[in-house]
Amino acid sequence: MFSLQIAARPNPQGSYHYGKINITRTIKLANTKNLVDGKVRFGLNGVSHVDTETPLKLAEYFEMSEKVFKYNVIKDEPAAKITTLTVEPNVLNITFRTFVEIVFENHEKSMQSFHLDGYSFFSVASEPGTWTPEKRNNYNLLDAVSRHTVQVFPKSWSAILLTFDNAGMWNIRSENWERRYLGQQMYVSVLSPEKSLRDEYNIPLNTNLCGIVKGLPLPTPYTI
Repeated sequence: MFSLQIAARPNPQGSYHYGKINITRTIKLANTKNLVDGKVRFGLNGVSHVDTETPLKLAEYFEMSEKVFKYNVIKDEPAAKITTLTVEPNVLNITFRTFVEIVFENHEKSMQSFHLDGYSFFSVASEPGTWTPEKRNNYNLLDAVSRHTVQVFPKSWSAILLTFDNAGMWNIRSENWERRYLGQQMYVSVLSPEKSLRDEYNIPLNTNLCGIVKGLPLPTPYTI
């Protein structure tokens, strides 16, 4: 006779239980809209991103970041009321292999949607109003869907959890192309301290170098 005791028990997350990992950092991103020099711009936490002549990852790979952009021009906690927008490259540094909580806050009347390159994340909650730490009691910490894009309803917030274990320079952007083009995007820099091929590939040998790195010899390649 078949015994239920030998059957596999339900385990939505397999051996990976994201709900039991300690959060090391909380980042709140609030989408904003304002006029800059009489023209509409969009941004995150008061910064409207603009692309640089030298691609961000090239500048970082050649260790010339300080000549192209500044890290962490936004804070993890945005101002309660954002009244101005600064137009500049928006790059946030996140420590390699840390487990991070990102909260998207939408104070506008329109639907928002955000995409994160390079990662899958767990979308654990979406509620109206303003996020507070107490809202974590409402998170789905058991079987949230792993995804790349998250919606944020009008006057609402959405929270995601993920481990930043993929070294590189990754884009967080609005899926509304007008907003993305006009600055509602940013980059996350995740650097491995080892500079090892286990964490990140070398730049392809046929890469077209441009900006301030044009004509420079390639840096020492990563090794195992």
